[in-house]
Amino acid sequence: MPNKKTNLTESEILAKLAIQGMENKKGLDLVTIDLRGIASAPTNFFVICSGNVPSHVSAISDGVFETIKKATGYNPHKVEGYDNAEWILMDYFDIVVHIFQKEKRDHYRLEDLWADGIISHIESNN
Repeated sequence: MPNKKTNLTESEILAKLAIQGMENKKGLDLVTIDLRGIASAPTNFFVICSGNVPSHVSAISDGVFETIKKATGYNPHKVEGYDNAEWILMDYFDIVVHIFQKEKRDHYRLEDLWADGIISHIESNN
């Protein structure tokens, strides 16, 4: 996925692919948090969205998996929460994808916890 304006890092490419996968499955309230300036951060980016119900959350996760796999061949290092689909976490080392049901996202407030990062709200194509 070349970008003519700048040379994107692998982390940035993965984040964009995750967003694309979320948009393909109608993910809601898409946000990226750039954590590269925070020494204690566990990854370079968080990519976050919400789904309406467990089946929607699972479908978004599947969309992210398929989009990244097709473009890069990468599988997530770890996936947690897929069975109950209230909060699915997909760890790709350079990025961590969080897909929440709205109530869980409101409860855990990752955007507030990592407010020192650079938060970008994504205008969805949906």
